[in-house]
Amino acid sequence: MAQRNNINKHVVFEDFFPSMVEKLGADGFLNELCNGFRLLMDNEKGVITLESLKNNSAALGLQNMNDDELRSMLKEGDLDGDGSLNQMEFCVLMFRLSPDLMDQARRCKI
Repeated sequence: MAQRNNINKHVVFEDFFPSMVEKLGADGFLNELCNGFRLLMDNEKGVITLESLKNNSAALGLQNMNDDELRSMLKEGDLDGDGSLNQMEFCVLMFRLSPDLMDQARRCKI
C-alpha cells in the first residue's frame, strides 16, 4: 500500500494489493508477503517484535512513528496476544488492511 498527499494535505492510501495479485498471481503475491514478513522479523525469534519493527521501520516509510504507534500496529495484528506477529498473523493483517482484497474474498465461494 502506498501513501500520497492530495491537494488538501490529507493522507490518502492507495491499495496496490489487488493489482499485485493480478500481476503476480496468488502464489507470487503470498510469496511477496512472506518476503515482507522476513524483512521485518527478528531473525533470532522468527517473529516481528516491537524492536524488529522499530529497526526496520524506515524500510516501510514509518521512521517517524513513536513506540506507542508501532505497538498499536503490532496489537492490531496480534491474534494470540503474545505481543509479536508470526507470519500468519502478519499475512492476515495485510489482507485486513486491503479493503479491495477483503471485498474480493467475501465474493468468493469456497
